[in-house]
Amino acid sequence: MIRSSAVAGMFYSADPETLRRSVQGFLVDARPGNAVGVVVPHAGYLYSGAVAGEVYSQIVLPEVCVVLSPNHTGRGAEAAIMCRGRWQTPLGEMAVDETLALAILERSELLEEDSTAHRREHAIEVQLPFLQVLGTKAFVPITLMTLSFKQCAAIARAVADAVRDSGRTVLLVASSDMTHYESHDAAAQKDRLALDRVEALDPQGLYETVRQQAISMCGVIPTTIMLLAAKALGATRARTVRYATSGEVSGDFAQVVGYAGVIVE
Repeated sequence: MIRSSAVAGMFYSADPETLRRSVQGFLVDARPGNAVGVVVPHAGYLYSGAVAGEVYSQIVLPEVCVVLSPNHTGRGAEAAIMCRGRWQTPLGEMAVDETLALAILERSELLEEDSTAHRREHAIEVQLPFLQVLGTKAFVPITLMTLSFKQCAAIARAVADAVRDSGRTVLLVASSDMTHYESHDAAAQKDRLALDRVEALDPQGLYETVRQQAISMCGVIPTTIMLLAAKALGATRARTVRYATSGEVSGDFAQVVGYAGVIVE
């Protein structure tokens, strides 16, 4: 199946050359290093593209990524993986890595093979032009609703075991924005609490802090799973490379969305 672009012309340009130049413009001069996982935002490129670009510029992208995202639409399975097909962006088609996707699915009692959850979801799609420009060949899309920490741990084990058994280098991408629709100062303060737990490689602490402090981090579940799987795969540190809010672009600091870029090594 071909999953057509849902947000081209809205979150990013629908024109291939304009989109390619846009992505390249967000990339910065850096010495790329190896990474196990990343946290990258998924808003319109005008607002979050620079944060995502700074992350992607600093890592060596492998040929395959597992991209975990929140489910904003409420459609489909609670924990949905696509195991077949191709996703279309203005830059062309990108294949789902069927072998790795099926290996993850076989190891999980919670994930369901389901394309409905992915059909209109933007949080994975906006990552693909960056991956395409930088040479990644295939990916595994997983979209997630609200899960318990125990459920997060079970999915993380399935992902880590499948990646380890594959013998391949795989990047784990957690697609997440941070605090939504609070003042710039309040968002930065709350988001620092969450990022402290990410930088400490403390997935349970992140999960609990977001709930206890009422932090509207939409990708807390993907980020929790990414951290758990990354640790199982040998990650030893995490660093925030950039934090910004929408107010820095719009000039409206009363109601912002926060964006963080994190590299897990």
